[in-house]
Amino acid sequence: MTVSGSTSLPPTLGVEEEFLLVDAVSGMPAPKGDEVIRHAAKVFGVELGQELALAQLEIRTGVCQTLADAHAQLRDLRKVATAAARAVSCEALAAGVPVVGGPEIETSTDGRYGLLVDGYRQLAAEQSICGCHVHVAVPDPETAVRVCNHLRPWLPVLGLLTANSPIAAGRDTGYASWRTIVWSRWPSSGPPPYFESAAHHRETVAMLRESGAASDGRMVYWDVRPSAHLPTVEVRVADVAGTAAEAVLLAALVRGLVATALTELRRGRRAPRVPVEVLRAAGWRAARDGITGQALDVLTGRLVPARTLVDRLLERTKSALAQFGDLDTVTGLLADLDRTGTGAMRQRAAFARAGQLRDVIDQCAVDGAARPVQHT
Repeated sequence: MTVSGSTSLPPTLGVEEEFLLVDAVSGMPAPKGDEVIRHAAKVFGVELGQELALAQLEIRTGVCQTLADAHAQLRDLRKVATAAARAVSCEALAAGVPVVGGPEIETSTDGRYGLLVDGYRQLAAEQSICGCHVHVAVPDPETAVRVCNHLRPWLPVLGLLTANSPIAAGRDTGYASWRTIVWSRWPSSGPPPYFESAAHHRETVAMLRESGAASDGRMVYWDVRPSAHLPTVEVRVADVAGTAAEAVLLAALVRGLVATALTELRRGRRAPRVPVEVLRAAGWRAARDGITGQALDVLTGRLVPARTLVDRLLERTKSALAQFGDLDTVTGLLADLDRTGTGAMRQRAAFARAGQLRDVIDQCAVDGAARPVQHT
């Protein structure tokens, strides 16, 4: 992948990716996150993140100004995660859910994670899903809330574009993103409400905390939210990307949407008030069919080809992408996706070849060492 340069300084961004750790022989989730994290720190001097599930880990880029920087950091961090996992006899997979085994896996009981297990019980015990989160800088909390309003209609499109979890517990679920369905059970997940102000947002978060639906601000798991600890808008709707390049595509589109929203706000334009129930229906449809089926146009309530909405997303962000020098990169990455298929399509193609889960696991290997599988 060639990432073009920037001609105008865009908002900074950062990417977080969660990976599943599996036994190198059986492919079953391997609760070795702590070992992998220690090895990465000792041998590579890289700090990987711990997750609730011991069979997971997280990588986080620093603050990135350009897509080229984000891509370089993601490639390097993925290499470290792969090498550290193999050093303790497991593999790191870029898959949204466990391909083999699960959904219940061993969880951490340390500190905040112990409180999550106590409070959320079986939900926490089955928290073995992997996503990709993109942060984009915004000036202040009020702006963050209003930007989120503008991003709400595009969340299902980002979801269908990044679907990467069709195979779960040894079988095809019939969904392109089974992670989305599993994740939807959490009481603070899914599309957020339309917020009138930052004060309205704070009141809603306070209600969620009072009810126990969220134990703290970080547990407000909406698909887009003002970050609880950073001056950013965070988009959380995506499965973990199959490749670093696909994570860059997501990051570019999210930043393009944020930049477009900032322009709309400067012009005094309010975001469309799409009801939460419409966004939920569109998100479900996107999770089921991915990019290959029909998708719900949230503004008309009608089904259209999913690719039509992807084209509209590109049109929506085109001006910002061109301003930042990212348009050629994004159009090239979309063309690559047309050629290779999404992560969900590639997993299914691997499984269809011989009905072997090992082929799916190889396809999802984080370092890309798997045999390339073309969709049909």
